[in-house]
Amino acid sequence: MAGPSTASRVDGRLARGERARGAIVDALLDLLEAGELRPSAARIAERAGVSLRSVFQHFSDVETLFATAAERQKVRLMPLVRPISLDGPLAERIAAFASQRAKVLEAITPVRRAAILMEPFSRELHVRLASFRNDKGAEVQRVFAREIAARPSASRRPLVAALVVASGWTTWQGLREHQGLDRTQARRVLAHMLTALLHEER
Repeated sequence: MAGPSTASRVDGRLARGERARGAIVDALLDLLEAGELRPSAARIAERAGVSLRSVFQHFSDVETLFATAAERQKVRLMPLVRPISLDGPLAERIAAFASQRAKVLEAITPVRRAAILMEPFSRELHVRLASFRNDKGAEVQRVFAREIAARPSASRRPLVAALVVASGWTTWQGLREHQGLDRTQARRVLAHMLTALLHEER
């Protein structure tokens, strides 16, 4: 009986390679979420169930691994993000925005801590984090476009900046870790800050 064709053997190797790559990336993210801010290649290999050599075979450098992990993290977060309707009154939009943003910020916290620690030494992480921040800033401007447009032109940019900072991860970290608030309390404070900013005297 004839053995597997060359094409089948190649397809099998490719599939095993993809599984190994995925396991390595998931292992890195899992270790970060478990609180290991700078896991070694050996720890990643152990968690992934692959050899240390395999890690370096699939990822030639740390930058490549970070880039792939950032993409995987983005996919992991997608179920938490849904477009917020722009038709409702401001109070409803603030509540919906604060609820969704709180879920995302809470979910990214373990990985974000490690990413910020490594950002000064990784161009890839710097670019990815900048893109994430830009996306979150764009979402603020989309959801509250009516209120921003109603302000005098000179005050729009400061308002956007304040909204972005109030709803950013650094502020969330301050509420959760430094102020000791639980998730519900932190979400309510976030909504309160947004309400105060959007209702302040023009």
